[in-house]
Amino acid sequence: MHIGVLTHNYPRFTGDFSGTFVESLCEELARQSQQVTVWAPYDPAYNRRLTGAVDLRLYRYAWSDRRHTLGYMRSMQSDLALKLDAYLLSPALFAAGIRTVLRDAQRTRPAVLHAHWVLPNGFIGAVVSRRLGIPLVVSVPGSGAQVARKNPLFRSMARFAFTQASLLTANSADLRDAVVPLGADLAKFDMIIYGTDPAALRPDTTGVAELRQQLKIPSGDMIGLCVGRMVHKKGYDVFIEALAHPALVDQPLSVVMVGNGDEKAAWQQLAERLGVAERLRWVGNIPKTTIGHYYNLADFLARPSVSNPADGLNVCVLDAMSCGKPVIGTTVAGNPLAIVHGKTGFIVEERDPGALAVQIRRWIEAPALRLEMGVAARKRIEDELGWPHLAQRYITHFAALSKTPPSRQE
Repeated sequence: MHIGVLTHNYPRFTGDFSGTFVESLCEELARQSQQVTVWAPYDPAYNRRLTGAVDLRLYRYAWSDRRHTLGYMRSMQSDLALKLDAYLLSPALFAAGIRTVLRDAQRTRPAVLHAHWVLPNGFIGAVVSRRLGIPLVVSVPGSGAQVARKNPLFRSMARFAFTQASLLTANSADLRDAVVPLGADLAKFDMIIYGTDPAALRPDTTGVAELRQQLKIPSGDMIGLCVGRMVHKKGYDVFIEALAHPALVDQPLSVVMVGNGDEKAAWQQLAERLGVAERLRWVGNIPKTTIGHYYNLADFLARPSVSNPADGLNVCVLDAMSCGKPVIGTTVAGNPLAIVHGKTGFIVEERDPGALAVQIRRWIEAPALRLEMGVAARKRIEDELGWPHLAQRYITHFAALSKTPPSRQE
């Protein structure tokens, strides 16, 4: 079966974090004997093969390399508002995307189109779907609903995409509910998360002792980990406040902060004001090729997401679980789809630093419980939440929509 994928985030070079979950799904679909074509906007940072198990096709929308500034996690300010460049260049991106995908799809006739994010990709896919009669699937992984609300034109484009789509997927109830006012039909939804590869990320102590020494983490400290863009919806300011809570203030705990973003400087200042800065290690972006060392270094992952704006389940939750680490997360952003409270980690209410602190203290006082939860987390990935299982769910949907028998899985 030929699957056409539309995205504006896709890894451009070795170690790039942009759209790794889209790439992972596409590569797993290819491993399961599907033909996969990906369309994405051009970016001058691309330094990778465009052909292989997945066929990657880039389209230009501006007159020079330096004007290609959309997508790849750069179009929004703190995931709350579009940057000016996005408004100025988005008409050209929509036009170029529609022209390219329509031309290619007329020639290759994919069985189904799968668009990640309702804007721009869901709209581009909807135009092509309407013109060529190809079934459309739209996945809502994050900021698409926030973008679609910005003006009447964007809302109308989102409504057209949702109406044209035969299947909608989301990786959190928050995201699903956020797009219903924009025209998404609840009856079209299936909750399918973005997963992880249990063969690529697994418990492994290789390099962990050296990394601990490099980061100058005291030998007796438990290690927490935060991974992701430093933007408001990740809630890391709440986690920093938890470090200053009486339940944790005098405990042997260090935290590694992986990622960059618009709120990073403000959160570093918050840590200074609260007197916990010396417990934090800000390491910036870490290449995908070495991020496994950080998951295996950690004793737990923190995902203290907040609900404004709505967010989906972050892949770092699955990656940490795949490495046998328990996760503490909030009730929002899809965390309950992966974390089983009391078994693979803890779920607490959002914006409650005290609740975070109390549950983390339990792990400090009961390391055997922490290890037991980590084992259960790894098993959940192997049995349910790894890419092989999730890709098969998509293949089943795609085959039903296109009335194409799925290719035999190798």
